Amino acid sequence: MSFSETLAPRSIPQPRAMLELIKPITWFPPIWAYLCGAVSAGVPLSGQWPMVILGMVLAGPVVCGMSQAANDWCDRHVDAVNEPHRPIPSGRIPGRWGLWIALAMSVLSLAIGWLLGPWGFGATVLGVLAAWAYSAEPVRLKRSGWWGPGLVGLSYEGLPWFTGAAVLLGAAPRFEVVIIALLYAFGAHGIMTLNDFKALEGDRRHGVRSLPVVLGPEVAARIACTVMAMAQAVVIALLLIWGKPWHALAVTVLLLAQMAAMKRLFRDPKKYAPWYNGTGIVFYVSGMMISAFALRSLGGAG
Repeated sequence: MSFSETLAPRSIPQPRAMLELIKPITWFPPIWAYLCGAVSAGVPLSGQWPMVILGMVLAGPVVCGMSQAANDWCDRHVDAVNEPHRPIPSGRIPGRWGLWIALAMSVLSLAIGWLLGPWGFGATVLGVLAAWAYSAEPVRLKRSGWWGPGLVGLSYEGLPWFTGAAVLLGAAPRFEVVIIALLYAFGAHGIMTLNDFKALEGDRRHGVRSLPVVLGPEVAARIACTVMAMAQAVVIALLLIWGKPWHALAVTVLLLAQMAAMKRLFRDPKKYAPWYNGTGIVFYVSGMMISAFALRSLGGAG
């Protein structure tokens, strides 16, 4: 079956294909970041759990799921080369169903965001706009190996973290919370660069200028790891300045574990990038929660 044939309306999508389209495996980073934000807010969580859980559902299955559907629709030609088994190029989601799913989930995102108050709704609007700006023409920021991963890192880590804190506070979070959220979002640029390795061939054919395409796998891997390490090094320094040496030590240990994993990555970046994203990133996100608890104790919450 050719790719063009899958666009002809002929059936409804398979339920399993619709779940695959919104990629549950990608929901964890924004869910985790939102939870980090809630923890870092420095306010008691008792009585706040409905808002915490609703925000986590919004950040992961709804907004992130929507962004995955939008990306797969806009990337259907690239995926026909890279991963023809995906729901849209394989025909398991036929016609324009991929687009309708992405649009419907955009509306659902805004509706749920409204329930989280002005800060939650405003952040949801930004998240939806960022998802479409990343994938859709004419903006399609994913064509850039610098702007694309930066936007995703901000949307996956920084924005949910900020939102989790702002929703519980009903106001803008403290400077310390914002700067830590931004640092982890900056470091996530490296995570997204490593994620681009799996689409290397299709990106080359279709003019997506990811860092692995433009600079080559070896240089791109070193830049990605440098960005991740630099962000965490600054986090460690700030925790020390703010009088949280034990939290700083824990994040340091996690950073050293990542650096050990990076040595294996550098042997063959194209081969080991998926492995690193499945192992080294665990240490990265663990440091996020440790930093969130440091900020919580800094704020004086019980």
